[in-house]
Amino acid sequence: MTNTVWIKHALLATIKGQQGPRSKEAMSELGLIEDGSVWLEDGRISAVGTTAELEGKYADRSAEAKVIDAKGQLVTPGLVDPHTHVAYGGSREDEFEKRLQGTSYMDIMNAGGGIHATMRMTREATEEELVEQTTKRLNSFLEHGVTTVEGKSGYGMNLETEMKQLKVMKRLNAEHPIDLVPTFMGAHAVPFEYKGKEDKFVDYLIDTMLPEVAELAEFNDVFCEKNVYTPEQSERILEAGKKYGLTPKIHADEIVSYGGAELAAKVGAISAEHLLKASDEGIQAMADAGVIACLLPATALYLREEAAQGRKMIDSGVAVAISTDCNPGSSPTVSMPLVMNLACISMRLTPAEALVAATYNAACAIKREDRAGSIEVGKQADIVLWKVKSYQELQYLFGVNHVQTVWKNGERMVG
Repeated sequence: MTNTVWIKHALLATIKGQQGPRSKEAMSELGLIEDGSVWLEDGRISAVGTTAELEGKYADRSAEAKVIDAKGQLVTPGLVDPHTHVAYGGSREDEFEKRLQGTSYMDIMNAGGGIHATMRMTREATEEELVEQTTKRLNSFLEHGVTTVEGKSGYGMNLETEMKQLKVMKRLNAEHPIDLVPTFMGAHAVPFEYKGKEDKFVDYLIDTMLPEVAELAEFNDVFCEKNVYTPEQSERILEAGKKYGLTPKIHADEIVSYGGAELAAKVGAISAEHLLKASDEGIQAMADAGVIACLLPATALYLREEAAQGRKMIDSGVAVAISTDCNPGSSPTVSMPLVMNLACISMRLTPAEALVAATYNAACAIKREDRAGSIEVGKQADIVLWKVKSYQELQYLFGVNHVQTVWKNGERMVG
């Protein structure tokens, strides 16, 4: 039986138009349609326009469709989260309390906590346990309007566990409604067994891990940070990944200004993440090279740090995407609606820019703009109906999940 949905009388934010990542004024172009209508059929978007236009086009087929009257409500593409660490074992709520008592994130990590703690728990977890935990997070993402998620490995830092994480993501991409896009991040930290022998671990990652993980991942990410991986080590890892078809990403300039934004431009990374301490030169280099800035305002809030300079980046010509950075230590959230709110409040994005950053630009950051991130004919029928009357209200009423209904590939998943 044909699965057909007809959404009518909505304020549609289609975000259609420009091809490729949006920057400057283009980040404010939402492609709004008043009294808009969208026809979903067989998992795809078949028509977009005003309600009057689609009533004329589908007058003889209206009985086939499940009709949704969205008068007074906002309809957008499904949200896209382009930076998460969603597949991991265990939890780290004890560290939250330590940080509130004054211990820094890096001090906790250097004492064996942080990423190292999750590494131990993820190494110990079975594949089935990781599937169970990750499924719960993906279900919650759907409830918050997210229909596509990038997921990084990086909590194994040995071949066995990195492969286990990537296999879990491959399995869930097939079994779960959400599209789960895999990134290899074996260079998330330096394992304790390689402390003082960091270059040997880089050799192991390049010579042993990359050839094996390449068939399971699309992107290759590295934590370029003081006391983690140097720019030189990071460049070696990212350039090596290219030989196996892995597109570079980079955790850059999160704790200190370390040349990560500049390196992202140099290696042709599709995106640079975090960027709280990015230099003016690094921001301009990213703009010139077309590197997308993937900004994580919830992480900055959780770590009580000043957020990245989103306003300056957009004005400088950088295409900006935003993400939850869902992870157990520095951003244990799946709420992209909250992240949009924080992008406005802490990084001075406009409500329109925040919506573009969470949909189309986010899709560009993980090479999914051909199928997600906008409401256009032929794309996946990934649609969210919000209990608000405008995109401004979506950002204005912050800290609330306004999702009413989510369709993924035309199937009603929420609401």
